[in-house]
Amino acid sequence: QVRLVESGGGLVQAGGSLRLSCAASGSGFSLEVMGWYRQAPGEQRELVAVTGSGGSTNYADSVKGRFAISRDNNKNTVYLQMNSLKPEDTAVYYCIAGVIPRGTFRYIEVWGQGTLVTVSS
Repeated sequence: QVRLVESGGGLVQAGGSLRLSCAASGSGFSLEVMGWYRQAPGEQRELVAVTGSGGSTNYADSVKGRFAISRDNNKNTVYLQMNSLKPEDTAVYYCIAGVIPRGTFRYIEVWGQGTLVTVSS
């Protein structure tokens, strides 16, 4: 069973930076896509950034040029460096991982519990 543990959220002033981390634990699986979604109060969950196992990346237009996603495959960890934060970035940020249990062709999405990022104006 795969478990995702996020860290790094908190309160920051507009223009500041935060770095989120998400570590996958467990065994018997391969990690494919890893990434981040966010959900602001009263809003739907939306994609922030994702990265494939080969290092490809995709970003929401709203964060391009400000956020950077990276991963350490040796540590099964994905990071989100958030710079030039704006009040509209305030949300609960969720880590997501696409995993394939070894010996299967099943693709399973696993979600973290979420970490709150609050950007004050």
